[in-house]
Amino acid sequence: MKLTGPEASRYLLRPDPARAGLLIFGADPMRVALKRQEAILALIGPTGEADMRLTRMSGAELRRDGALLMDAIKSVGFFPGPRVAFVEEATDGLTEVIAGALRDWRAGDATVVVTAGELKGKSTLKSMMEKHPFAVCVGLYDDPPTQAEIEAEVRKAGLASVPGDAMAELSQLARALDAGDFRQTVEKVALYKFGDATPLTVAEISALAPATVEAEVDDLIAAVAEGRQAAIGGLVRRLEGQGMAPVTICIGALRHFRLLHAAASDPGGFGAGPMRSKFFGPRKDQMQRQAGQWGMRALEQALALLVETDLTLRSASRAPAMALMERALIRLAMMRRVG
Repeated sequence: MKLTGPEASRYLLRPDPARAGLLIFGADPMRVALKRQEAILALIGPTGEADMRLTRMSGAELRRDGALLMDAIKSVGFFPGPRVAFVEEATDGLTEVIAGALRDWRAGDATVVVTAGELKGKSTLKSMMEKHPFAVCVGLYDDPPTQAEIEAEVRKAGLASVPGDAMAELSQLARALDAGDFRQTVEKVALYKFGDATPLTVAEISALAPATVEAEVDDLIAAVAEGRQAAIGGLVRRLEGQGMAPVTICIGALRHFRLLHAAASDPGGFGAGPMRSKFFGPRKDQMQRQAGQWGMRALEQALALLVETDLTLRSASRAPAMALMERALIRLAMMRRVG
């Protein structure tokens, strides 16, 4: 069974112990590790590892000895309670070994939890787990966390009194930091507020947040491509404050709009040709939607504007470079059409 989005997040917080296996994969190792920790903790509880109800093995170890997984699934621990057999850094080369272990799984055996890096659309491991009647497959894509995930992290850290403005600030942090850094920041804020019943303030969050929060160029380009003009100025200011060069923003925008133009020119969009192997999941859906909303003619005009801006930035022009780049991005956002 394949789970995505909020449904996947809810499942990882409370996995079904009656299911034989769980695969968590994604390009971000930290995000995969955090979700795997959540799932295993929910399955065996906080004392599970100390009670020796968790058996770990790497993909390399399992390749050397395929019996390790079956032994871990069937072994009976000294302490009572649910057990987990955890396989880390699995690849398609282990598909048959894991499939064989799941075929022999019976109620009461250890739950098989498998993590992997980025798996392509034709991955045999991913396909096997998706089609297995008693397994769950969760792909973690490079998308910002949902509001529900952010609020879950805040609750888990023990922050009780978080007003709307403070939650908005934490949400902005969650989308700017990677998953591990955001969790550490929330834990630091919770430690600071320990024993303090007063509501959390934006000033307290700002004082405890990392000194430099990298605003992603991708966030700015997405705002332009989706016609969110109001967001452009703030994102440009953040990037400027981090020392981001206007030419770097322009190069990123050119790359993005060339991909959109290629998709709009191809009847198969991102599902055909050279595009097929580059984008998966929500990222592919987002790019496909943007290409459709712009249309080929508007994208050609956008590329012409970006090329002209790039040439001006590299010329001897005395115009303020970042202001020039911001003006071009706003013009781009206004050019977007739907249909």
